[in-house]
Amino acid sequence: MITIRPGSDRGNADFGWLDSRHTFSFGNYYDPAHMGFGTLRVINEDKVAPGQGFSTHGHRDMEIISYVLDGSLAHKDSLGNGSVIRPGDVQRMSAGTGIMHSEYNASDTEPVHFLQIWVLPQEKGIAPGYEQTYFAPETRLNQLRLVGSPDGREGSVVIHQDLNLYAATLQAAASVTHALKAGRHAWLHVAKGAIKLNDYELSAGDGAAIAEETALTLVGGSEDAEVLLFDMAA
Repeated sequence: MITIRPGSDRGNADFGWLDSRHTFSFGNYYDPAHMGFGTLRVINEDKVAPGQGFSTHGHRDMEIISYVLDGSLAHKDSLGNGSVIRPGDVQRMSAGTGIMHSEYNASDTEPVHFLQIWVLPQEKGIAPGYEQTYFAPETRLNQLRLVGSPDGREGSVVIHQDLNLYAATLQAAASVTHALKAGRHAWLHVAKGAIKLNDYELSAGDGAAIAEETALTLVGGSEDAEVLLFDMAA
């Protein structure tokens, strides 16, 4: 069963410096029908104006993944980490028992466009942690590249949950297939472009909740598409 979550139906918060689209309930956007999917709790598509950003604030007991689509995002946290996240980078921050961090557009002239993703951890009260890894474009071209996993295999960042995160850039008419094992569900998020998922047409901002399917086939549309696939325990 595949249930489409149209991007046009997402929640929206526009503060001038920030335009944020919420796939699931977040902040002032509340929709009891869309509180998350399995252990996937948040997918926010954020566009931040040059020189602007989120001042220092706290989190706990959440796995937070940042995925930049365009531009650059500057990160600082109370563990002493400081970095700039760019397209191809995947950053995972485990809030655990508590962490403070800030996120700012690293450019004074260009906007930054990124996804902020929250995953519920398998255990509460773990030690806070941070990891950032770069995945070259050719490793994601017309193939699903594992970029996050519970065990860090294949060079992926470690997510403290039974969830495998894949990223792919699909060229026109390119096709990839992903097998879903018994007892697994999936969520697909289209970050850019347009694709076909089995018999469904999806475009940027759309999501799909997937359950009781054994195989997923993704086919690129008329322009390059960028997708994230979350394969998780049911």
